[in-house]
Amino acid sequence: MAEKREREFGKHYLVEFTGCDPGKMKFVDDVREALLESARVSGATILGSHFHQFEPHGVTGMVFIAESHFSIHTWPEDGYAAFDILTCGVMDPERAIGSLSKSLEAGKVEIRVFSRGFDA
Repeated sequence: MAEKREREFGKHYLVEFTGCDPGKMKFVDDVREALLESARVSGATILGSHFHQFEPHGVTGMVFIAESHFSIHTWPEDGYAAFDILTCGVMDPERAIGSLSKSLEAGKVEIRVFSRGFDA
């Protein structure tokens, strides 16, 4: 877990999903729904989102939340997705990670957490 900063503004979760079902991460509609659902189950306040479809497949996207943001980038050909959550509010990042892991049918999940802020 992240080391506590003297002036902490939030936590930044960097998540690696490997061994994912490529079919779950090829197209915008599937990834958008999975990411929005992860935000909903975490208790985040969704403000908006933007997603992009790569050709022939793969997705990048962001969900803007009052607490900061969620982002994802997928490499279906490798069964890999990079996901991050920056949160400076009350929400449950672990629930979001669990939800997205389930949606992508991830074989392995690695999580690194960083404290965002500074030492005075």
